[in-house]
Amino acid sequence: MNPYNFFAPTRVLFGPGKLGELGDQRLPGTKALIVTTAGKSVKANGYLARVEAELDRAGVAHELFDHIEPNPLRKTVNAGARLARERGCDFVLALGGGSVMDGSKGICAAAANPHHAADGSEQPGDIWDFVKGGTAKGLPMPNDPLPLVCVTTTAGTGSEVDAGGIISQEETEEKLRLGEPRLFPRLSVVDPELMLTVPPRLTAYQGFDAMFHGIECYISNLRNPMGDMTCREGIRNAAAALPTCVNDGSNLEARTQLAFANTLGGYAMDASGTTGCHGTEHGMSAHHHRLPHGAGLIMISGAYHRHMIDAHACDERYEDMARLMGATDADVAARGPLAFIDQYERLERACGVDGLAMSDWGITHEELPAIAAKALETNGVLFSHDPVPLTQDDVTAILERSWR
Repeated sequence: MNPYNFFAPTRVLFGPGKLGELGDQRLPGTKALIVTTAGKSVKANGYLARVEAELDRAGVAHELFDHIEPNPLRKTVNAGARLARERGCDFVLALGGGSVMDGSKGICAAAANPHHAADGSEQPGDIWDFVKGGTAKGLPMPNDPLPLVCVTTTAGTGSEVDAGGIISQEETEEKLRLGEPRLFPRLSVVDPELMLTVPPRLTAYQGFDAMFHGIECYISNLRNPMGDMTCREGIRNAAAALPTCVNDGSNLEARTQLAFANTLGGYAMDASGTTGCHGTEHGMSAHHHRLPHGAGLIMISGAYHRHMIDAHACDERYEDMARLMGATDADVAARGPLAFIDQYERLERACGVDGLAMSDWGITHEELPAIAAKALETNGVLFSHDPVPLTQDDVTAILERSWR
């Protein structure tokens, strides 16, 4: 049995109606910076007003920063950190999906840690001081980040129970990782009622991302018994709930099951780690910033896992995942680890995402080698988790097999 380290200190309020309990909690400050996307959904659906009412009920003042992009940018995170400092906010409340929670973690770090210029003067915080890889400095944080509370409105990233985030910089086409144990949210609300309004296509992108967290952590060379437990339940619940959530989004039971799979995916990453499949997608959306992370993963995961199956990386685990996703023992006996691919492709068809094309997001065949090189350069730690090593030629080949 492999040893493991596991640390997941976030208090979680899980289930339909749990947002209504936020105002009863002991919150980590007296003035919150509420962080959302630049979109209208949290306002139009009344979620922002409900959060503000809960904060008012708790006697907590609040400011709004509604500028986070689908892949949060360095400059936006830094702007949020400046606003938090200027307005005297002593904690951050993330209201949204994975991008909002990732961006909020960056705001928490940069707001509490001013940047010291070469002349010794104190400047507003720069998240690139603490992001790891590429052109970022990867420095330790001298000060504790601001406390974070998350109210998640999607089932995708598991960021409500992990201490990591992804921050992008358009100028250098980098999508890099921020990670520090002090960035675990203090409190997270996972209320599936807030997910009922997510459109079908976004539900699919996010739900597949949640499932991929379990899948990749299950084959990762960091796998361990604690991670295996969360991975298996996450995969099983996601595969069962995804088609219903996509095709009947008002089904609260299915939404709750998918939300549970999503949170389990966050715990899986706390115990283990995703692989070069995630690293490859980060290279794609670093080049093409508007590409949704889940969509990119759907495009390449079939080819990535076929490569691992062809290499006999972990046949028994692929067979086990096939069963978790709905394969019978007879299916596995007949197809072996390829039964996993059969189930994955079935699920793609059931959710209407089997026809996604990189070219629809402007990715050309000619740039695939550059995407592979950038992915390996900036996300090497994820590729180090692969059950068999991937070369740049391997990553390029996976992209080429996936491209259309």
